[in-house]
Amino acid sequence: MRLTSAVTFVSDLDRSVTFYCDLLGLTCSILDESAALLVGPENYELYLRGKHAQPSRVLGSVGIQYLIWSAESLEEFERCEEALRRESVHVRRERLDDFEVVEGRDPDHLPVMVVFPGPDESVRHAIIPRIYSW
Repeated sequence: MRLTSAVTFVSDLDRSVTFYCDLLGLTCSILDESAALLVGPENYELYLRGKHAQPSRVLGSVGIQYLIWSAESLEEFERCEEALRRESVHVRRERLDDFEVVEGRDPDHLPVMVVFPGPDESVRHAIIPRIYSW
């Protein structure tokens, strides 16, 4: 089993399509007035659904908090960090065991994390400390 798709509600569809295509190297394969399907190089999918701004769900409540993306190379990881820094002033990078983590925010201020190397190349020996911070 593997995760193949994720769905994120966004307040500005065009802005979020641009951000996620830039950050994750995705291609927008379908775009209509209220939704977009972005596809990655290994055919994983990120659906974006444009919604009017609503009160956001509080971090730490029940439900998915965020997804963690894996960069294929150190250069790609650093490119992702630059993309996050262009969007958010609150970007944090740290080294955990033998992998790097960078965390920033998307255009709707939702947390986005990217790691390098991914878990298929670097076995995790502890829970990422960020998980306990709520």
